[in-house]
Order: sequence, then C-alpha cells, then structure tokens
Amino acid sequence: MADHGYDAGRLNLPFVGISTFGKRPYQPDWRALDADVAILGAPFDAGTQFRAGARFGPRGVREASTLFSFGHAGAYDHEDDVTYLPGDVNIVDIGDADIVHTDTEASHANIETGVRAILDAGALPVVIGGDHSINIPCIRAFEGQGDIHILQIDAHLDFVDVRHGVRHGHGNPMRRAAEREYVTGLTQVGIRNVSSTAKEGYEDARAMGSDIISVRQSREMGIRGVLAHVPIGARLYVTIDIDAFCPSIAPGTGTPSHGGFLYYEVVELLQAAAERHEIVGIDLVEVAPDYDPSGSTSILAAQVLLNFLGFIFHARSQL
Repeated sequence: MADHGYDAGRLNLPFVGISTFGKRPYQPDWRALDADVAILGAPFDAGTQFRAGARFGPRGVREASTLFSFGHAGAYDHEDDVTYLPGDVNIVDIGDADIVHTDTEASHANIETGVRAILDAGALPVVIGGDHSINIPCIRAFEGQGDIHILQIDAHLDFVDVRHGVRHGHGNPMRRAAEREYVTGLTQVGIRNVSSTAKEGYEDARAMGSDIISVRQSREMGIRGVLAHVPIGARLYVTIDIDAFCPSIAPGTGTPSHGGFLYYEVVELLQAAAERHEIVGIDLVEVAPDYDPSGSTSILAAQVLLNFLGFIFHARSQL
C-alpha cells in the first residue's frame, strides 16, 4: 500500500502554506544543495521588446504548481500506467536569483551563479523566468559541463545578433547560445509568424547549426520526425517559451502568437525527448500572469514542468 500522506499529520491542501514550487522544500543555502532537482526563479524581464510582466512568472508558476501538491505518493497516470515523481525523487526550491533593476549584466550574473550552484551539486537545474534573455546566463553556466544540444520550443527564433547595441535581450538568446563551443546545435520547434528576427537571422541560424521547424511542419513530420533532428546520444538542454502554445490556452505572455501548439503536442514531444536523451537542464520562460486573470497560463506552465520532470526521472529509473 502506497503511503499517500493522508493518514497522519496535516492535510496541507494546495491553498494552505507557502507557495514553493509544488510545495517542495525550500533550500536557501545554495552551498548546501542535496537534491535531484533544484528550482530557481529568474524574475527578470528587462529584456522584453513589447509587454513586460514576466518578472512575475516565477511567483505565478510557483503558486499555480501548488494545485499539483496533494499528498499523493507520486502522480499516477492511468494511460501510461506509471506513477511519476514518486517520493524518492528529491525536488527542492532554492528561491530566486537576485535581480538588480536596470542592470542586465548583474542580474544575468546572479542567475548564472544559481545555475552553477545547482550543477555543482549534481542536480538538474529547472529555471523559471522571466523573459527569454534569462536563457543566456543559464547556457553560460554549462561551460565546462560537456557538450549540449538545445531543444527550443518557442514561437520566435530569438536569433538576433545585435540591434542598437542590445546583445542580451529576449530576442538574442539562441544566437548567444549558438556562439558557445559546447553548444553543438539547436533544434528550434514551433517557430512561426512574423517576429523580430529578419531573414538574415534565419540564414545565420541555419549556418550556425540550427534546424528550424514550424508548428505546421512539426505536425506533418510527427514527434519522431522532429526528434530525428536531434543527434543520437546528445545531452539535451530544453528551453520552453510559453508562447510556443496557442494563445487560446496560454494568453498570459508578453508576445503571444496565434497558431501555436496545444497541450499534448508539447507534452508528448517532451516525453519522447526524455525517453531518448539525457536531459541536463530546463528553463521555462515568458509567463506574464497579469495578462491572464484566469491563471490558466501559469497552471499550464507548472503542469508542463511537473510532467516533464516525471518523464525524465521515470526514464532514468528504466536504465
């Protein structure tokens, strides 16, 4: 009989207590990390070119994640006949990187410090943004950690080199990543519609090792076809921009783009990626809760992250 945590102690319903991610333990001492997964908030949105508000993403996603924090012994999926995230998967929330208003470099440096602390502890970093520029310090933190391939799920290419002197905004992260020697390639999925990246940016991306796949192309080729663009054996860093989803289910973002993915399209892609590859890092960005009074965007983000973590650790348990 599984120990569901209902028979003794507090019931601890989702709306009770402090909103850490999934109501997991809070570990404020980054030098004392001992966990399988560490959640880091990166509440920075000074890199946005349109609507700000993603600075409140970590707080919104954490609060939404309490919906999935009942005292079960993991989460049973009757379709897969698997209990995901059983009690032996140790997840901690290490709080937020410190953000210095108006100072991108200092804020990014603080985010990088947090990710490095997680990697040094041997844990899987999961970073909640914030705008997509927070991916830049996340990828910088992987220097010296071996080669990685980036799977980007996003509406926008984010491959601008420099514009009016800006090199570290939310339109630049994939370009900055591609410049890193240890980033062996990028698979960019969901890219669609008009964006800030000009034609030259697409040409540069392909020349620097990117495969670019739109939503419609993804649907035509299927999950296997998409993941065929990721080299066999590649260690995978996954960056998820919430605007990859259709705004009908994810309106709470600064730069929504119609024609996006639905829930299971992304979840099944992540499940297949976890089964085929070692996942070494995750970020989820651009949730701006104030544009979605229903809270469904934050709930979607939390559910995607928890599902992905479940897939990752189930796959590891099968090795």
